[in-house]
Amino acid sequence: MKIEEKNSERFTTMVENIKKYGGCPVSATLKLIGGKWKPLILYFISVDVNRFGQLQRMMPDCSKRMMTVQLRELENDGLVHREVFAEVPPKVIYTLTEKGESLRPLFSMLSQWGIDNILKKKV
Repeated sequence: MKIEEKNSERFTTMVENIKKYGGCPVSATLKLIGGKWKPLILYFISVDVNRFGQLQRMMPDCSKRMMTVQLRELENDGLVHREVFAEVPPKVIYTLTEKGESLRPLFSMLSQWGIDNILKKKV
C-alpha cells in the first residue's frame, strides 16, 4: 500500500522560499542574531541600554571580550551602529541601525511571550 504524503500550505510556502532564496530564511536570520548573547544585546539596545557598561551590568555572565566580539559582529552585519565621542574618558553609544530597528517588533513579541508563558507562571 502506497502512503500518499500530504503537505500543508505552510510547508509548501516554506519549500518555495527555500528554493527561491537558496536557503532557509529562519536559518539565515539566526546566523545574524542567533547565539547566547546577540539576542540579548539587540534587545537591550532596542530598549535604550546603549553604553558598554550598561550592557555589561545587564549581562554580568558575558565577559568584556565576548561582549566586544558580539558588538563588532552586530556592527559588521549592519544591525548596530557604534558612535564614538571624542571625550576623556571615551564615550561610546550603541544604537540600532534601520536594519536593526526592523527587529524591534520581534523582540517586543519575544518579551511579551516570555512574560505570558514563563514569568507569570513563576509568580
